[in-house]
Amino acid sequence: MKSLKLTPKKMAVIGITAAVYAVLTIFMPIPAYGEIQCRLSEALNLLAFINPIFAPGIILGCFIANLFSPMPLDIIIGTAATALAMLFIVKFSKNLFIASLYPTIFNGIIIGAELTFVFLEQKTIIGFLIMAGSVMAGEFIAVTVIGYPIFRQIMKNDKLMKMLKDI
Repeated sequence: MKSLKLTPKKMAVIGITAAVYAVLTIFMPIPAYGEIQCRLSEALNLLAFINPIFAPGIILGCFIANLFSPMPLDIIIGTAATALAMLFIVKFSKNLFIASLYPTIFNGIIIGAELTFVFLEQKTIIGFLIMAGSVMAGEFIAVTVIGYPIFRQIMKNDKLMKMLKDI
C-alpha cells in the first residue's frame, strides 16, 4: 500500500475530495439526511478502493456535510460510519463489488441505530430493521447500483487509473 505521508499534492487531493463530497451531499436535490436518504456522493467511497489517499477526504467531506444535518448526532455517528466503511474498503477489499457493499452495511447498521434512537418512541427490533433497511437501500443505490458500474469503467481506463494511483 502507498504511504499516506502528507505532501502538498496529497493535502490538496484530500481537500478537493472533501469539498466534492460535501457539495454533492448538501446541494443535490435528493434527501441526504433522515429516515429516507440517498447520498449520491457516497459513490465517491469507491475512490478509496483505487487509492487510500481518497479516504481521509471522503471522511472529512462526510463530517462537513453532516454539519448541515438536522440531527447533531450525525456529525459524530455518521462520520464514524463512513470512517469504518473506509477502513474496510482500504484494508480488506480485494474486489470492487465487495468494496461497494461496506458503506451499505456500516451506514445501514450504524445510521439505522441512530435513526431508531432519534425518531422512534418505542425502540424495537422491527423499528431498527425498518430504519436500517431504509438507509441500506439508499446506500446500495448510491454506491453499488450507481457507483460500482461507473468505477468498473474507470478501472478499465489505464491512463485514468495511473493518474488516480500516482497521487
